[in-house]
Amino acid sequence: MAHYDAIIIGAGAAGLYCAMHAAKRGRRVRVLEHNADPGAKILISGGGRCNFTNLNANDPSRFVSANPHFARSALTRHAQHDFIALIRKHRIDHYEKTLGQLFCDGARSSARIVGMLLDECAAAHAAISTHCKITSVRKADCFVIETSQGAFESTALVVATGGLSIPKLGATGIAYDLARQFDIAIEPTRPGLVPLTFAERDLAWMSPLRGVSADVVVSAGKAAFREAALFTHRGLSGPSVLQASSYLAPGESVCVDWMPDANDDWLAQRKRARPKAHIKSALSEALSERLAGALAETLPAPPLGDLKDAALVEAMQRLKTWRLTPAGDEGYAKAEVTVGGISTDALSQKTMETRTVPGLFFIGEAVDVTGWLGGYNFQWAWSSGWAAAQAL
Repeated sequence: MAHYDAIIIGAGAAGLYCAMHAAKRGRRVRVLEHNADPGAKILISGGGRCNFTNLNANDPSRFVSANPHFARSALTRHAQHDFIALIRKHRIDHYEKTLGQLFCDGARSSARIVGMLLDECAAAHAAISTHCKITSVRKADCFVIETSQGAFESTALVVATGGLSIPKLGATGIAYDLARQFDIAIEPTRPGLVPLTFAERDLAWMSPLRGVSADVVVSAGKAAFREAALFTHRGLSGPSVLQASSYLAPGESVCVDWMPDANDDWLAQRKRARPKAHIKSALSEALSERLAGALAETLPAPPLGDLKDAALVEAMQRLKTWRLTPAGDEGYAKAEVTVGGISTDALSQKTMETRTVPGLFFIGEAVDVTGWLGGYNFQWAWSSGWAAAQAL
């Protein structure tokens, strides 16, 4: 039975990055991946351009976790600029799209990120086994991992298998299974960065707007995001909605500001300029005609000049605090990430090693650290993978 300093389960972003850095430190490393090829989620990310980090990724407030401070150590010690330096070393062209989001330049350029990681692993002599299904894991003096390709033995075991999101790419709950096997606490999991679905009452006015997008502010709890919202055949999607979904517990409502640049007296001002106009016509100055019409259906019908300023202010306040209660979401099939996971209380903030099982590490999406949309989750993969590698 081959013995390694570290076995890493999962050849995704966190697993490959951990492997290359551990191998560079002279550790004998093998990565076990059940898919045919490494980096499946990397390849599809960012529409094939891979939003690989964010210029603001070292801000722990942009991560959802039961312990909002847990991610700070890894994100600070191995920050976005460290990964950008690697990108530049490999001469991968990239650009800032918006809000600090960094993308590779060129169609299907995400393949270059996977290629870079594999090249770095090869240069450091980190071995990778694909089509390798884990059948059992046990620990005595060391870890023994039984697989479809035989047994492997290692001093350390790093679980980098991700969460439950996008099962068509091979996502499984193995990280949680292993956590339960070793009595490691798990925070409840749910889909994150996921489109929201609505019941028939809301879909009656939403469905005709399918394909319409608008620049809005969507709030969930204390979190608020100004980006596009997109109407779908089942409800709402778009960056602002996906962001808010990570903060939204089942049964809770979101608040939508359909006109974030307008103040409460916006309609009253239009009344003085266009007293014969109706609310729908006025709203069409700031919103698409279809969306303006749908929203106006719930507001006073007379011309603006026939309405008191107080009524128009009330109508604007409704437009700026429009509450919607989702019936649910599109589930893990459409979720970009998994919220929850391995409890941070069970892990060392510095090394990602479990406190009760020496040599057992969890990194990346499997951990209860979920980033905002826009490169934050990749940076968590890089940072947590690097942190674990320093302790192997």
